Amino acid sequence: MSFVYCGMKVTEHIQQAKNTLISFEVLPPLKGKTIQHVFDHLNPLMEFKPSWINVTYHRSETAFKKKVDGTFEKVEVRKRPGTVGICAAIMNHYRIDTVPHFICGGFNKRESEDALIDLNFLGIDNVLVLRGDAAKNEASFEPEADGHKYAIDLQKQVVNLNSGIYLDEDIQNGGKTNFCIGTAGYPEKHFEAPNLEIDLQRLKEKVDAGADYIMTQMFFDNQKFFDYVKACRDMGITVPIIPGLKPITNKKQLSVLPRIFHVDIPTDLSNAISKCKTDADCEQVGTEWLIQQSKELKAFGVPVLHYYTLGKPKVIWNVVNAVC
Repeated sequence: MSFVYCGMKVTEHIQQAKNTLISFEVLPPLKGKTIQHVFDHLNPLMEFKPSWINVTYHRSETAFKKKVDGTFEKVEVRKRPGTVGICAAIMNHYRIDTVPHFICGGFNKRESEDALIDLNFLGIDNVLVLRGDAAKNEASFEPEADGHKYAIDLQKQVVNLNSGIYLDEDIQNGGKTNFCIGTAGYPEKHFEAPNLEIDLQRLKEKVDAGADYIMTQMFFDNQKFFDYVKACRDMGITVPIIPGLKPITNKKQLSVLPRIFHVDIPTDLSNAISKCKTDADCEQVGTEWLIQQSKELKAFGVPVLHYYTLGKPKVIWNVVNAVC
């Protein structure tokens, strides 16, 4: 007799929780590596009984491959494929819920619909809906032909499918999906927004359009998160707001993280990292900072501590072990 895992929505986990929950986020392995790479990454973390695992999605990149005749051929390369399959494998292997990231970039509307149908067939009923980053050869984000330009439009497609509304108008009484929809929040505002007020207005539009919870970008100053939560509540946003957390583990991140993710590094943290002589020292400082961040957030009453593991399961293990 086979066992079928009956999953729960993110919001159901939160509603039923008696204490602060833990969740993790992983990258798909680079092409050429096996699913065991993901399991090896997650195995030590599973002792903390995370409520779910997020799996990021990485769009394809354009590359030029030299042909025999000396000319170059434009090809699409996806370095980290398999988000949907990885979610299904994690769910099957650990009997745990998964949350695939679902992006606009690289998909047209029909491809998005087919991906949602596949997720539904697999019993995956959580999605984190994002616009996604611009392609590496683009100065700004450009949607696919007949694709979505904004996350809210992709989100509306998910909401429609939850109501049994498909792109093909001749589909009558279509089967309804049952996705719990997460959306992104930015305590230090999205880098493309002119100011935080407008960014919050756009966030409220997504919540009003059906987003069930908010997952934030990483931050290193808890006060910015506290202020962000208050600003959301003052605007009438009532859904759960989950803080996204990441450790700093080397000096390069002092410049890389602000440049790529548009976040500030607190002076105390940057000074402490700058004084470190080795990456091991940096990792220790980053671990201690994240432990204190986590304890303070837990005391604040956040529903979940969500950790971006991103190749550092040992660091995250040390943090969660100290917090829990």
